[in-house]
Order: sequence, then structure tokens, then C-alpha cells
Amino acid sequence: MGLLDGRVAIVTGAAGGVGRGITLALAKEGARVAVVDINREGAEETVALVAKEGGVAGAVACDIRDSAQVDAAVARVADEFGGVHILVNNAIAANINIPLDKLTDEDIALSLDTGPKASLYFMRACFPHLKGDGRVINLRSASEVQGIPGMAPYIAAKGAVAALTRAAAREWGKQGITVNCIAPLVYTPAANQHFGGLTEEQLQSFVLRGLSIPRFGEAEQDIGRTAVFLCGPDAAYITGCTLSVDGGGSFMS
Repeated sequence: MGLLDGRVAIVTGAAGGVGRGITLALAKEGARVAVVDINREGAEETVALVAKEGGVAGAVACDIRDSAQVDAAVARVADEFGGVHILVNNAIAANINIPLDKLTDEDIALSLDTGPKASLYFMRACFPHLKGDGRVINLRSASEVQGIPGMAPYIAAKGAVAALTRAAAREWGKQGITVNCIAPLVYTPAANQHFGGLTEEQLQSFVLRGLSIPRFGEAEQDIGRTAVFLCGPDAAYITGCTLSVDGGGSFMS
């Protein structure tokens, strides 16, 4: 018996990285997972990994910037999987290492459209299905408090996701829905770009020296298992919170 038997989850941006790790962790606890990503090939790879572990998942191609596509994706998942009980808003895109005064409209729109706007689209579309005993997890970033240069749109987007989470937690608690955040630290090639493409030695000295637990998190074991906890029965009385799963790097709350 898994903690999430009979539950249906949507995980956005699950073609790789943190989203893939969360998908695998949820599936191993019995959830059926819709792998939502604009990268269909990567999404299918995640589905194959879930199947290899004996889980159930399906790939759903979606441009999360388009509310009509989001609505259609959620409706498809609810129809084919028999509902939606868990939503994990993981996806976001960003052009980074660009000074604020050099940003284009497209740079700004990319992070805002794929971050808080897309998260809000999915939350709105999933709400009727989540009522009663739903779980929403949004992904934040320690960069919000660190103010890393060259990442203004990404940081603004993540800050907006945090505010959205608090507002939704207030509104939806009486509907039986919890809404929380995870702020992760995981090493992936994409994450390394946030630090300017550092070498392994530079990562050790620049990133790990600032952690209480001096290692990078693992997408499935650390971040994914935290998602399992927030989606499970032991977290039923937790909402509006952020769990910093970053080795003590930020102490976000």
C-alpha cells in the first residue's frame, strides 16, 4: 500500500530535473501522474522511467503560457485518470545572466508567463477537482532572498508564486485544499546556469560552503519525498508554508 494510492497528480515541467524526481516519488507511493511539459520527448522518457519502477504515468504536451491549453490539459487528465487530487507547479523558464537594464520585454514575459501566470492557470483549472481533499505544491527559490544579479525576472516570478501560494492557502483552506511551497536546491545543468555555468570546483566553494548540510539535494529522494509528505495524510494540517529543502542554505519561511 502506498501513501498516495488512488490519487491523481499533475506535475508540470516534469520532462527532467526536479519535476521528474517529484513524479517518480509520487508514482512510487501509488499516485497516477500526468507528466505535463512542452517537451514531449522528455515527458515520455519520464513516463518510461515511472513504468520501469512499476508506476503509472502519462505524458501531456502543453504550452503552459496558454490558458486554453492548460484548461484542455487539466480536463484531459481529469477525464482519462478519473480526477485531479494533486497539483505540482514546478515548471518555469528564464533567460538569465542579463542585467536588469538590458532586459527585453520577451525576457520579462518568459519568466512571468511560465511562473506565476501558468501556476495560476493550473490552480484555477484544477480547483473544481481539488475541492474536498486536494493538495497544491508550488516551487519557490532561495534566489528570492539572495537577490542574485542577472536573474531579476526569475526572482520576481518566484516571489509572485510565493504570494500566490499564501493567498490561495487563505482562500482554499475551507474547501479542504492545502497550498504549500518547496524551495529546493538540486544540481542539474539547468540549475548550474543560475550560477553562471560554474565548474565542479567552483560549485563546491561557491554553493556548498554556504550550506549547513554541504551537498546538493537529490531530485527524487530529497525533493520528491518532501512532495510526498506534503501530499500525504501527515501534512493535512499544513498550509501556506514553505519547506526549504536546500541543506540549510536559505532558512526561507
